[in-house]
Amino acid sequence: MKVSIITINYNGFNDTCELIDSLKKFETMPFEIIVVDNASAGNDGPQLAEKYPDVKVVCSKSNLGFAGGNNLGLKEASGDFFLFMNNDMLIKGPFLKPLVDRLLSSENIGLVSPKIKYTYAPDMIQYAGYSSMSSIMLRNNLIGLNQHDAPQFSNAMPTDSAHGACMMTRRECLDRTGKMTEIYFLFYEEHDWSERFREAGYEVWYEPASTVYHKESMTIKRGTPLRLFYLTRARIMYARRNCHGFCKFMACSYQLLLAIPKQTLLFLVHGDFSMVKALWKGFFNGLCKKID
Repeated sequence: MKVSIITINYNGFNDTCELIDSLKKFETMPFEIIVVDNASAGNDGPQLAEKYPDVKVVCSKSNLGFAGGNNLGLKEASGDFFLFMNNDMLIKGPFLKPLVDRLLSSENIGLVSPKIKYTYAPDMIQYAGYSSMSSIMLRNNLIGLNQHDAPQFSNAMPTDSAHGACMMTRRECLDRTGKMTEIYFLFYEEHDWSERFREAGYEVWYEPASTVYHKESMTIKRGTPLRLFYLTRARIMYARRNCHGFCKFMACSYQLLLAIPKQTLLFLVHGDFSMVKALWKGFFNGLCKKID
């Protein structure tokens, strides 16, 4: 059995090198590494290919976003299992086998994510599963977020969503679920894909016997208009794709009449007009963009 590890590089040469080095140092299960350079501004792709001749480096001519980059990497994958992993992550020990074992433990399990901690605070949890997505507010919570690791986070269990920073599936599952949709570009892809897995009859699991460490948001910084635009846009698109009937109407209305006006007021109080612009641009873009 072999795992194809797919990671996306976008102007993150040093982070990608650190990830590759940690995988080579600690992982013992057979694996291959596929790096998709998502049209970085510099010469990242050729430099990575030169530094790591045993790594498959795919250079995209344009930035395909999160799902597009991962789907491009899938074309080069020869493994029995596919692991999608952010390039701003590290490992400190073998981590693939528990994920593979969890997928093999039941044919009903199609997608699994490990325990995720922070590199800057190795005992602090970022992800120990997701709570259920609220049908109207379209929000869910990271279980264990910013809490010290404790026994209650050591139980493998079904969860609402995999974590996009690190998630694994089996080759045969993709025949039923299909690849990640590329309409979002950034954010909500893993939530949407988790829905596709459930629709196909699979469960999504959290596996704490495997641990990875996340630098968190190295590619697109928090508190920026760009991040707010894509988050707002993705939330509306997710509602249009995954909510139905009256629930869809209520979810979109909640964003338009309550959530976005509240955020707008807060930004105006602080004189942050660029965030107001990004917020409303994201909403209308998500409302009008083709989602099929």
